[in-house]
Amino acid sequence: MRIFDSLYWRISGIFLLLFLIVGLAYVVITVQTAEQYFLQKQQRLNAHIGEQMIKEVQPFVDGRVNEQALDKIMHSMMAINPAVEVYLLDPGGKILKYVVATKDVKLERVDLEPIQYFLQTGGQKYVQGDDPRNPGRKKVFSAAAVQEDGQTVGYVYIILASEEYESVGGYLQEQYLLTLGGRNMVVTLLAALILGLVAIWLVTLNLRRIIYTVRQFQQGKLHARIPVRSKDELAQLALTFNEMADTIVRDIEKRQALDKLRRELVANVSHDLRTPLAVIQGYIETLLIKNEQLSAEERQQYLQTSLNSITKLEKMVKDLFELSKLEARQVHAEKEPFAISELIQDVCQKYKILAAEKQISIQADLPQNLYIVHADVALIERVLQNLIDNAIKFSPRGGSIQLRLCEAADCIQVQVSDTGPGIPPEEIPYVFDRYHKARQTEKDERQGAGLGLAIVKKILEIHNSSIQLVSQLGKGTTFSFQLPLYMKS
Repeated sequence: MRIFDSLYWRISGIFLLLFLIVGLAYVVITVQTAEQYFLQKQQRLNAHIGEQMIKEVQPFVDGRVNEQALDKIMHSMMAINPAVEVYLLDPGGKILKYVVATKDVKLERVDLEPIQYFLQTGGQKYVQGDDPRNPGRKKVFSAAAVQEDGQTVGYVYIILASEEYESVGGYLQEQYLLTLGGRNMVVTLLAALILGLVAIWLVTLNLRRIIYTVRQFQQGKLHARIPVRSKDELAQLALTFNEMADTIVRDIEKRQALDKLRRELVANVSHDLRTPLAVIQGYIETLLIKNEQLSAEERQQYLQTSLNSITKLEKMVKDLFELSKLEARQVHAEKEPFAISELIQDVCQKYKILAAEKQISIQADLPQNLYIVHADVALIERVLQNLIDNAIKFSPRGGSIQLRLCEAADCIQVQVSDTGPGIPPEEIPYVFDRYHKARQTEKDERQGAGLGLAIVKKILEIHNSSIQLVSQLGKGTTFSFQLPLYMKS
């Protein structure tokens, strides 16, 4: 991997470039600010130099310029301070007299507005005026008004930074400021660069952890998760990855569970189909081989047993197809109002003969009120049939089955109780799984394929309801579910 393919070095390069730009801007601003500071300081220190000059000599005598006296005082001032240039202006700003190092004054008139502002503020505010030697340029100055009989007859205008001063002092000042600014910039850049590289390394550390964890996950270590220690954007990315990884793991586990369930389904179906088919095959082969040796009673028994196996096989295949349709959501509830009490009585009546074969009594404890529920009558009848069939299957001889109705808020609760052996607590979570068969204390020839309760669960899910059970070992089990109450009369 090339060095600039790394996010760390790319960010570092951008960081360094930004600091170079900021550093150069810092040096430029420092030089300009320091230069303005020196000029402002110079202007304030020399704010009254013009007034002192007027006190030493009278610029005008009888309305005329005092040439001799002005030459003397102006040259004296420039001898003491070579940086100044002295000008005498009339009330309109016209240059009447000047003393400069060279005779190259190019302006005939000076703008009076900066001079008026300087006089109004007493020279305490930074202001620049025209440079007579360089039209268009501005320089710091000092000024004083020349008064006669209370009238302003002219101005003393003193440039405080002549060209000679700028060429010498300005060069030295710029060299000093550039050296100072450059030195400060180098020190600042080095310190900022070191701190910046460390900071970027710390920031990208979390990113490297994310990359490492993602690669581990890619290599099959599905337990790998990114530790989250902050609340920034990288932490949100880590949380998103962790959630995605959890979802992927759950999907994989679901797929594995489905594969396991599919294998179990094939095994269970094969076993459950093989048993009745083997019985049918065995009895038919016996009839074909020993037909003449068998009595009519034996032939009748063999045929009846084969018919029972065919009936059992038919019921199992029917249940399997029904459950498959329910799981595929191909069955929809055609809801309508009906009396749940009447449906319970009808179902109980149908099962009384079957229950009597095992000497089991079926009782319906129904209230006097007529409860009208809103559901699919055929599907709810199927639920009741499966629950009663399950109760008969696991109830011992001489046992009992009881159906009850209980009103609860805006719904009606249906309960189906038996006096069977009960369900062990460790098996309760799996009771409604397809092909689950609870341990029994008594072998029942009507033992099914374990699809009935799974069908009950799916039908009630279509009705936005659920099946609950309460079981005690040695005492029995109660299944219950709720349906929305449509009307009570």
